[in-house]
Amino acid sequence: MEATITAFHEEAPGRNDWAAVARIAASCDSFHPDEEDEQVADDLLSCYNCRYRRWTVVSFSCCKGKQIQH
Repeated sequence: MEATITAFHEEAPGRNDWAAVARIAASCDSFHPDEEDEQVADDLLSCYNCRYRRWTVVSFSCCKGKQIQH
């Protein structure tokens, strides 16, 4: 699963595939919804709405497993 998530950040061509990142988040054991005002996708279960998503210049990076400041 890690390889699939990695494929959707930074330079990956699928980074704008909202349906795909929703499917990934739905099967991710680490998904945790971000605060409501930080959510951007219509689907709650989406990497774009995850607390472990960090925006980059071109897309986002998944930071699950890294220490996140609350």
